[in-house]
Amino acid sequence: MQRTRWQTLLLLAAGVAAGTWAVLGALVRRGTTPPTVPVLVVAVEVVIAAVVFVLGWAVRQFLRGKRPSLDPLRAARTAMLAKAACYTGALLLGWYAGQVLAVLGRLEIPANGQRALAAGIAGAGALLLAVVGLIVEGFCRIPPPEGDAKVPQQDVSPDPSAG
Repeated sequence: MQRTRWQTLLLLAAGVAAGTWAVLGALVRRGTTPPTVPVLVVAVEVVIAAVVFVLGWAVRQFLRGKRPSLDPLRAARTAMLAKAACYTGALLLGWYAGQVLAVLGRLEIPANGQRALAAGIAGAGALLLAVVGLIVEGFCRIPPPEGDAKVPQQDVSPDPSAG
């Protein structure tokens, strides 16, 4: 499994933000009310980020020899959960950033200021989720086995006395 690159997540978030901004912007210009962001969204993002971090910390402690045992399946699931957190955070960051961009042009409407603020805070929670996912992915990296170290090249020149 390849480690997730932050550049990929940034590109994903930017693409989703552009798409969201285009669609919601068109809907707002036609008079449609943009969606509101519930306050609970940020709490859920932070709780999920905390759970991912705690699970990843257990894997990190095991790999450093500070924890006696860890089920390998649990470690693999933690790594996959971290990868999912990265991508979910990036997608949500793009969604909420697009919402902010869509209502920024219409701040004369009083409710749009609150919508932009709520979406911005939710975007910060999504960014936290993506960053924690990247960090926990790093926790789950297994160092290469000691026996797989590169063997120094032996001299393969012909032995002159072996004639």
